[in-house]
Amino acid sequence: MRYIPNSPTERAEMLREIGCPTVEALFRSIPEKFRLRAPLRLPPAHSEAELLKFFRELAARNAAATEYALFLGAGAYHHFIPSVVDALISRAEFFTVYTPYQPEIAQGTLQALFEYQTLVCQLTGMDVANASLYDGSTALAEAVLMAERVTRRRDILMARSVHPEYQEVVRTYTRTLGMNIRVLDYDSETGSLPVHALAPTAETAAVIVQSPNFFGVIEDIEAVAQRAHEVGALLIVAITEPISLGLLRPPGELGADIVVGEGQSFGIPLSFGGPYLGFFATRERFVRQMPGRIVGQTSDSQGRRGFVMTLATREQYIRREKATSNICTSQELCALMATIYLSTLGPRGLREVAEQNVQKAAYLARELARQSGFRLRFSGSHFNEFVVHSDRPVARVLEKLRERKILGGLPLERYYPELRECFLVCVTEMITRPMLDAYLCALDEL
Repeated sequence: MRYIPNSPTERAEMLREIGCPTVEALFRSIPEKFRLRAPLRLPPAHSEAELLKFFRELAARNAAATEYALFLGAGAYHHFIPSVVDALISRAEFFTVYTPYQPEIAQGTLQALFEYQTLVCQLTGMDVANASLYDGSTALAEAVLMAERVTRRRDILMARSVHPEYQEVVRTYTRTLGMNIRVLDYDSETGSLPVHALAPTAETAAVIVQSPNFFGVIEDIEAVAQRAHEVGALLIVAITEPISLGLLRPPGELGADIVVGEGQSFGIPLSFGGPYLGFFATRERFVRQMPGRIVGQTSDSQGRRGFVMTLATREQYIRREKATSNICTSQELCALMATIYLSTLGPRGLREVAEQNVQKAAYLARELARQSGFRLRFSGSHFNEFVVHSDRPVARVLEKLRERKILGGLPLERYYPELRECFLVCVTEMITRPMLDAYLCALDEL
């Protein structure tokens, strides 16, 4: 139990010990206007029974996901999660583990992370993957720093169709490093990056694209890779909806040098915004420039297969000045969830989920384009998201849908002022045919 001095004598002795004359002097660094001069206005203490009753009533005010038809995406997706995921990660040994520094007592965790890395490589078509990062946005920022280390160049070309919040994280990471971030606008007709306008130079470290991009449009990764490689720049591909990898060609096969993204779609619930999972994969020749840690396979003195933390690029123990990243941990529990999810579905199951996303999104997009006052904003091919242009005020349209317990989409004006009459719609396998028809019916009655 923490000891708190109560008597004036005890407080005076402690202040004298630290060389501070008064309590007021101790808090002199805090501006006067921010200092609390009166007790907090708190209600009387509750008994345990009263407290439980209070929180039950508070929880009842939250809207359950089952009550609403969810057409929101933009980097956080509502997918079906097999019950086996929650059952396995609830085991105490996975809850309590922190970092597998001692392989002799952490073989289960190490093997799970090794399998996770293998799955990420198979999905992305890359050679090596790390044991996960915080989320997709920080993974992208780390990829930019890695590209600068590899190429020793400081110019970055980033598509404006990359998730706007990912762009902000990249700018935050690079703001004090003297790096030049140049944003490339999207084609106003297709919604994709115009490859013909892409002009990397000998100073370009990397080109960044997202596919499917923030508008849901699938980018021509192969063409972008060719332009980047002509001047020795790297291609970084970001993925916020990894379910698309169940259907689309892996970025590694199309020329990507670094593939990063958000793994939330792989068995991780929306959870009011986190925690999520950043995945990071690259070519083997860049492995020592990759942030985070890598788990490897080895054998013990008796020839038995074992697993060990092979690389920790922060150099946590020695030579920190040579570290490639200050990332010193990973999202191991979320990585385990993704591993269980992908292992449960397998390649065929993941493809079936991806096909359902495409088919349902295509149905809604086609029928929505026939509605009076609505049309698809971009002509580019999409996966499970697309942008809708509305002749009516977007806020009013979405509010009317919400009254019918339909979260109809994300207004885009906040991120793209020129798209103030547009909203982003996402359709996953969790959306049923009656939900799709109810959506269309509600728009028809506006």
